[in-house]
Amino acid sequence: MSDAIAARSLVAGSLQRQITRLSSKGKTRVGDAVSIEEPLEIRLSHMDGQARSEQSIAITMRTPGEDEALAIGFLAGEAIIRHADDVRSIGHCGPPSPDKGLRNILRVELEDSVRVDIEALKRHFYTSSSCGVCGKASLDAISFQAPEREDSGFSIRADKLRELPAKLITQQDEFTRTGGLHASASFDASGRILRIREDVGRHNALDKLVGSCFREGGLSDCGILLSGRASFELIQKAAMAGVRVVAAIGAPSSLAIELAEQEGITLIGFLKSSGFNLYCHGQRILEA
Repeated sequence: MSDAIAARSLVAGSLQRQITRLSSKGKTRVGDAVSIEEPLEIRLSHMDGQARSEQSIAITMRTPGEDEALAIGFLAGEAIIRHADDVRSIGHCGPPSPDKGLRNILRVELEDSVRVDIEALKRHFYTSSSCGVCGKASLDAISFQAPEREDSGFSIRADKLRELPAKLITQQDEFTRTGGLHASASFDASGRILRIREDVGRHNALDKLVGSCFREGGLSDCGILLSGRASFELIQKAAMAGVRVVAAIGAPSSLAIELAEQEGITLIGFLKSSGFNLYCHGQRILEA
C-alpha cells in the first residue's frame, strides 16, 4: 500500500481554455488555465461477517491527482483504518470518463481483520457534509438537470460589474470583523447590491441568500456575486434558483464552467476593478 500512496499521479491539475477578457482597455481573446474539478468516488471492499462486501461510501469533488492519498486520508480521518497495513490494495477501477479520459473511481480493499460499521459511517458522513453532492453513494449522484425557467432577460454593463467587489467588501460586516467568512450577494442590472449573506462555508452563504429570497420570487431577476471561487456545487445551486449571471471574485473550476455552459448561465471569474474573465454566455454582459 505504501508504494501506491507514494507514487505521485501525473494527471494534470489544470486545463487551458480560450476565454474573453474584458478590461477598461477593451476586449481580447486569450488562453486561461482553469483548475480541474472532477468527482472521485471512493469504493470500499471489506469483510462483512463471513463474506466480503463492497460499497460506494463517498463522492467528493476534487482536482485529479494524489487520489490514493486523498482516500487514505479520508479513511483515516473517519477511523476506518488506523495503520498502513489495514489496506490490502488501492487503485482506480472502472473505465475512464468519456469526456476527459480521467479515472474517477477509486477502490480500496481492506484486510480481512479490519471491521467497518458502514451504517455509522454513512450517518456521520451524510450529516457532516456541506458540499452538495459529497456524501452521495454513487457517482450517478452528480447527474443534474435544473428545472426549465423562462429567461428574465437580465443583463449588466461591464463597467458596473467591475464595481461590485469594492461594494461587496464595504458591506461584509462579519468579514470585516473576522476576515474568515465567505459571502454571496445578489445585484441588479444597475450594479446595486441588493442583499448579502455571509457564512464560514461558501455553500452555506449561497443557501442563505437563496432561502432569504425564496418567498419573494427568487433570484431570477438579478445576478449573484461570490466572494471566493465558483465550484460545481455553487453553479448547481445558482441554476436551481434560476440565476442567469454568476460573478466570482475567485477562479471557476472546469466542471463549474461546463455546468454553466449547459444551463445557460453567464459565468464570470477573477472579477476586480480592472477587469474580469468571461467564460460562457457573454451576451448578458454589455459594453459601456
